[in-house]
Amino acid sequence: MGQTVLEMIGIKKSFSGIYALSGIDFSLELGEVHALLGENGAGKSTLIKVLGGIYQPDCGAIKINGKEVNINGVPAAREAGIGIIHQEIVLVPYLTVAQNIFLGREITTKSGTVDFEKMNLKAAEMITSLGVDIHADSVVEKLTIAQQQMVEIVKAVSFNANIIVMDEPTSSLSNEEVKQLFEIVARLKEKKVSIIYISHRMEELFRISDRVTVIRDGEYVGTRNTSETNANELVAMMVGRNLESFYARNYSDLSKAETALEVKNLTCEGVFKNISFKVRKGEILGFSGLVGAGRSEIMEAIFGARKYQSGQVFLKGKEVKITEPMKAIKAGIAMVPEDRKKQGLILCNSVAFNTTLSCLHFCMNGIAISRKKCRDIIDYYAEKLRLKAASVNIDAGSLSGGNQQKVVLGKWLATKPEVLILDEPTRGVDVNAKFEIYSVINELAKDGMAIIMVSSELPEIINMCDNVCVIRGGEMAGYLSKDELGQEEIMKYAAGGIK
Repeated sequence: MGQTVLEMIGIKKSFSGIYALSGIDFSLELGEVHALLGENGAGKSTLIKVLGGIYQPDCGAIKINGKEVNINGVPAAREAGIGIIHQEIVLVPYLTVAQNIFLGREITTKSGTVDFEKMNLKAAEMITSLGVDIHADSVVEKLTIAQQQMVEIVKAVSFNANIIVMDEPTSSLSNEEVKQLFEIVARLKEKKVSIIYISHRMEELFRISDRVTVIRDGEYVGTRNTSETNANELVAMMVGRNLESFYARNYSDLSKAETALEVKNLTCEGVFKNISFKVRKGEILGFSGLVGAGRSEIMEAIFGARKYQSGQVFLKGKEVKITEPMKAIKAGIAMVPEDRKKQGLILCNSVAFNTTLSCLHFCMNGIAISRKKCRDIIDYYAEKLRLKAASVNIDAGSLSGGNQQKVVLGKWLATKPEVLILDEPTRGVDVNAKFEIYSVINELAKDGMAIIMVSSELPEIINMCDNVCVIRGGEMAGYLSKDELGQEEIMKYAAGGIK
């Protein structure tokens, strides 16, 4: 065992008398990457907020380098050498990289004015030391999400943080950007920086972590050396039972299945061109490719949320002109969007409101909305999707990520679509919620629904799809049948090895 730099002992935290943390133990060693794993709502975020000084624990102790510390606020956490990189970017978009790094502690000249030149110079030194290719004077809003993540890391290091928490840092990154992030993590380890790494992507944890601690329902379950465990054991620790098969899919013969949707030569100038494909009833057609390849934009065009200049869309053999989402809904197309918080939900409104938002035409009695019909729809999808919510009347924004995604899925299933587009359906969702969503998708396909699944997770594409279209640079780079699917084969097309 190495030198222990952080101990959290018996941490308890309750809200309104209900415990979110029920005596959590956690330790971190010098230069270690320690993964924190658990379902949405397990207590990971609460534990990190206690460490970061946002919440005060009801009881328990925190020790830094063997000495008990009182972290009574964010400044105290920084003073203790703790930096937290949240899943949601918290930089000021209209300021430069250097200005964000030194925000609130600007370097000044002798006359008291901000010394931008010196700030840029020092910021550039820190950026270079981590091997990051970003200019200190770049405006943050012009950077990619991946670059903004890098700026967050540099900012944390600039406070001389020797303990850094990374919360879902790769959720919006491409494979190449993930590789760059992991290189930075390696450099931090060389500098003896210790990292707490939170992610739902199991394959990442095995690539990057030294140990994994699992918590469930606010309680400590156990810690394993990453090299001595496997995905099945960790999943069982997370959900309290073994999952016979993580991916739920029953394949059927589609050779005689009717074509539900056909797209011919769809083109949106400067975004994608000449996209053609078919999806049959009961088929799950995957769309793979690197982030920024144009997959989501193609789906938006089919759904009427993006204009296209040429091409044709056919539903059950008949051409349709879909110029807005309402026409898509009426034609029998539904789309679960990539970003549930910005595009899928009205977070400040209730679960009930969100569930019926797109299907009110099914809830009418003449010119009035039937409360009973609304309630029947809400209850049906809450049960079907195993929604975990204290009440359907609470705000959707108060739910865990997995349950928010279930509400979005229920909202669109309530429109009774014949074609369902799923754009990153399990992003930021825990293992158990993924399994439940996969099970629902499988049942929908068995019942004959045509499904298009856009995903950046190759295991998801390989294990859930019948066939896969690979998009590169806005063009169709390849089409793979189930028998041809493999990570290397998909990446050859996605990265440009084959055309």
